[in-house]
Amino acid sequence: MTYRHSAYEAFTVRDPKTRSIHKASVADRVLHRALYRKLYPFFDRAFIADSFSCRNGKGTHKALDRFASLARKASRNHRVTLWVLKCDVKKFFASIDHRVLLRILYDSIADKRIMRLLEEIIGSFSTATNGVGLPLGNLTSQLFANVYLNVLDQYAKHRLKAQYYLRYADDFAIMSTDKKWLESSLSAIQTFLAEKLFLRLHPDKVFIRTFSSGVDFLGWVHFPSHRVLRTATKIRLMRAVRQGVSENALASYQGLLRHGNTTKLRRRIDDL
Repeated sequence: MTYRHSAYEAFTVRDPKTRSIHKASVADRVLHRALYRKLYPFFDRAFIADSFSCRNGKGTHKALDRFASLARKASRNHRVTLWVLKCDVKKFFASIDHRVLLRILYDSIADKRIMRLLEEIIGSFSTATNGVGLPLGNLTSQLFANVYLNVLDQYAKHRLKAQYYLRYADDFAIMSTDKKWLESSLSAIQTFLAEKLFLRLHPDKVFIRTFSSGVDFLGWVHFPSHRVLRTATKIRLMRAVRQGVSENALASYQGLLRHGNTTKLRRRIDDL
């Protein structure tokens, strides 16, 4: 019997971005989980230490703390001017090329039976462009995303020799005391992404600025001595609290706020 992936159930969520989610059938999700459990340990060993998101023990808070740690090291404990290149891949999941992804997987997986299953899962979804895009709702998509961008990670670390590089999903940052080197690295990365992975950086979400002036990364604005919640996130959070949220949601917000300098904001929430 030959396995065939079922159709997806599509729906939209706002978190706050509007995202199109495609949910696989129960049977397909069981297979996704089985493959994920088999493949995750194998690929995780190949990932660099400073790639985060959808990895065990490497969630958002770990990435935030690592960002601060790298900044301290790169700036020699904030004694010299540190520049940060911050980048965001434009429409990442919708831009993943199936042929490129399968080539990467074939280079690592010798088992033809597993590869036939992966081909079926990857080919079960496309955006408006045939053979491009992964569904956000699949567990396997999370692993494929890290496998795909691990190619960029390896390039940044071993070709560009980026000592202070960190990636969380499709957001990444490189730190250096040499602004001109960051500018040349940005140009090299843009070319590499376009030619090797068929990806583009978001033009409105790429910048090089000093760490002391504040660097927006993962919802927080980072400074040498502290980090504060991004203004848009703060406004959205306060609006939600005023409108009324569940105790679980409120506890989640309070947990989030403990990871930065938010004393005044927490007092405002307590006073509502």
